[in-house]
Amino acid sequence: MHSFRKPNLTKSVMFAVTYEDGRTAYMVVENHGPPSEDYLAGAIARERQATGALPDGAIAGVKRVR
Repeated sequence: MHSFRKPNLTKSVMFAVTYEDGRTAYMVVENHGPPSEDYLAGAIARERQATGALPDGAIAGVKRVR
């Protein structure tokens, strides 16, 4: 007997990074956990800013988009 098994999909989540001067940038985090782990997105945004993947500037907030 074969049971149906849902394949494990890679979950990517998009976040909007808002800056104090009103700009908005978007980033996608691969293999992100449940919404309860969204607090980690702020640290990820600062890491990506340090590597140049996100623009420089003071980050005002990070919010899940999808």
